[in-house]
Amino acid sequence: MINKIVLSMASLRMLSGSIEIIAAILMLRLATIEKALLVNTTLALVGPLVLLTTTTIGLVGIAEKLSFGKMIWILAGVSCIFIGILKK
Repeated sequence: MINKIVLSMASLRMLSGSIEIIAAILMLRLATIEKALLVNTTLALVGPLVLLTTTTIGLVGIAEKLSFGKMIWILAGVSCIFIGILKK
């Protein structure tokens, strides 16, 4: 039997991958740099949201096994990732 949390995380990643494939096909069909860039920019919003959601689901799943200190370190690491992604 598959753990519900693992199934949720995997499902989100499969959805994200499907969105990426659909976006690539859409870029090919639109066939202009401007429109492809617009699609790509939209994907830039989806990626971090999926990362944040899957990480949150995983942390909720292991929260009872982690000390408060370790949870703070994990949240600090995720924050650093987002700062690195979003900083210009």
